[in-house]
Amino acid sequence: MRILVTDGMDKSAMAALREQGHEVVEQFYEPDQLGAALRDFDAVVVRSKTKVRANHIDEAKGGKLKLIIRGGVGVDNIDVKYAEANGITVKNTPKASSQSVAELALGHMFACARFISVAGHTMREGKWEKKAYGKGYELQGKTLGIVGFGRIGQHLGVMAKAIGMKVIAFDIFHIPGIEEQLGIPYVEMDELLAQSDFISVHAPAVDGGALINAENIAKMKDGVTIINTSRGTNVDEAALLDALNSGKVRAAGLDVWAEEPSKNEALFNHPNVSCTPHIGAATGEAQKRIGAEIVSIISNF
Repeated sequence: MRILVTDGMDKSAMAALREQGHEVVEQFYEPDQLGAALRDFDAVVVRSKTKVRANHIDEAKGGKLKLIIRGGVGVDNIDVKYAEANGITVKNTPKASSQSVAELALGHMFACARFISVAGHTMREGKWEKKAYGKGYELQGKTLGIVGFGRIGQHLGVMAKAIGMKVIAFDIFHIPGIEEQLGIPYVEMDELLAQSDFISVHAPAVDGGALINAENIAKMKDGVTIINTSRGTNVDEAALLDALNSGKVRAAGLDVWAEEPSKNEALFNHPNVSCTPHIGAATGEAQKRIGAEIVSIISNF
């Protein structure tokens, strides 16, 4: 097969594909060039930067393309139904990065609770703000509500329980036996909003607006902490900023943004926001697992 890798991939995975006899081309194409380029490849591997839309698929018709692989969990940057309707298989790597994303979510929880990000920044400015940041809070004994209880949410729930948190989860799909296996109960969304001290979002992008909007924020405890490592559009950034300014939301940890790179300076410069530039899966271990899963997908295909 002739394989295009647009957003980078683990070098050992590319070497493995070449050893199997595939031709691997690593090159990023701008959106107006992508469709025509896809005609010359049997498969394309993308991360989050490259968007494969219906117009690209139309341009690729009559060419060789028959497989699109998303190196990661979410496939909202691919028009999946349109691709499959045109005979192109779409795959992702849902297992590979789950632990990495869950650990980043937990890291943001600690950063919010103990002012790790902002306190460190003030030290680099030559300040010693011990009193200003001496009112942190512990995670132990608090309730974590997980919105979206797939692999990432489950990993986070297990870690949170290990440090003494009470964990509850909401998902429109209930996995049989998972509540008993992990000791984490499903609850309705309103119950989760009302009970949680921390709320961490791990759902795919949804139609119909943000999961965390002004209406749902109003149902939360005063002083709640919100974490989002899923998709930026799952949180209404304007509503979150208003809630941070009013104190309704005590802090937020954000790895994903409605627009990336984010231009929402008021939000990412807010002193109660722990922010990262969409690095949830950016660990060496995750990249190796993603690469290995891509090799397996191509071999099986």
